[in-house]
Amino acid sequence: MKVVIDSNVVVSAMLSPHAPPAQVIRLALQGDIGLFHDDRIVAEYRDVLSRPKFGFDAEDVRSVLEGIEWIGETVFARPLPVELSDPDDLPFLEVAAAAGADAVVTGNTRHYRPVKGQHDVRVLAPRELLDLLAESR
Repeated sequence: MKVVIDSNVVVSAMLSPHAPPAQVIRLALQGDIGLFHDDRIVAEYRDVLSRPKFGFDAEDVRSVLEGIEWIGETVFARPLPVELSDPDDLPFLEVAAAAGADAVVTGNTRHYRPVKGQHDVRVLAPRELLDLLAESR
């Protein structure tokens, strides 16, 4: 399975190291699932993870980001004729579509319902992805 991971999953993984988002990040960093990103996504990860409100250790953030960049495959995505309620989510959708990813993994699946236009990218919560992976084994 190959996915694009929303920044809220990365934040949740760092906040709760045993919860489903952390399990998804571990699977990606171990190479058990494929990971796609682009420069916009990596920049958002960096921005969000460095926010003082989270208080993440800078070395932990650096380590996670290096792992994501190293393991993940960089994709050059084209704009999609879709409008989402949160425009910041559009890069994740565009990368998933361009890469032919199996899904976008997010803690906010409703944010990916189009306000205008349509897309055919599957959107899964972390637990849904883990359940699918368990079923396929």
